[in-house]
Amino acid sequence: MFQNFWMFFAAALVLALLPGPSIFYVSSRSLAAGRLEGLASGAGTGIGGMVHVVAGTLGLSALVLASAQLFALLKLAGAGYLVWMGIGMVRAARRDAAMLTAVEARPANPRRAVVDGILVEALNPKTAAFFLAFLPQFVDISHGHVALQFLLLGLVSVALNTSADLAVALAAGAVRGGLAGKGNAIMRVRQGAGGLMVVLGLDLLLSRRLSA
Repeated sequence: MFQNFWMFFAAALVLALLPGPSIFYVSSRSLAAGRLEGLASGAGTGIGGMVHVVAGTLGLSALVLASAQLFALLKLAGAGYLVWMGIGMVRAARRDAAMLTAVEARPANPRRAVVDGILVEALNPKTAAFFLAFLPQFVDISHGHVALQFLLLGLVSVALNTSADLAVALAAGAVRGGLAGKGNAIMRVRQGAGGLMVVLGLDLLLSRRLSA
């Protein structure tokens, strides 16, 4: 479990630093209304992420109790989903870059930003799918306490993601409007992030098949 945790932490840290949907969302809010609204948005997405972690903890525990084979199938399907999501990130890179650089300034509303962040993350089925795809890769049934393992891994993942979002909110607020005309650079970063996601998914997918 200890060794698996550090493998998980390294992978989760890399994923948290990749420019994913939440980072683009928080950046857009911060560029539009300043760092305070960006920070509020990041806090909201963190709370919304925990909704998925709690729901996944309950569902995963029930799945393991029902069938160890189903759990193994979930891990295999999850690795494949990470590959699919990475390909989607590469394909959406141009659109996301255009969205980020086209934000218009408006008054800040931190309270609304928190609520919006919670709703955006909690009601996003892709976030639920991601947690169910990624976290089970590092859960070891032989150690028992599957629900607790999933919950702890989820807490760490959300903490890393939220920290990255808050850091981006601060940076975007400091350079508000400074990303104009840099769409190509943003697009390349987004494409690279998608490529790394594909590599991670393929690595997990192949390791599952080899160990099966």
